[in-house]
Amino acid sequence: MLSLYTNLAVRLQRNEKGATAVEYGIMVGLIAVVIIVAVTLLGTTLQDMFVQVQCSISSGTYTAGAAGAAGTCAP
Repeated sequence: MLSLYTNLAVRLQRNEKGATAVEYGIMVGLIAVVIIVAVTLLGTTLQDMFVQVQCSISSGTYTAGAAGAAGTCAP
């Protein structure tokens, strides 16, 4: 009986590395999803901000776009 318990304990200890790799894989996947969602939600806003800054630097007139669309810059 003690031999059976010892063998089971040894097997469970060996499988910890595999479980850790799976946990890291799940974490990396979730982080990737969060990054994709953040870039998707903030992408248009950031693009609009950069167009506005570029327009200000080139002394142009900035016109804001419709909801969800980037603005335009006229010289």
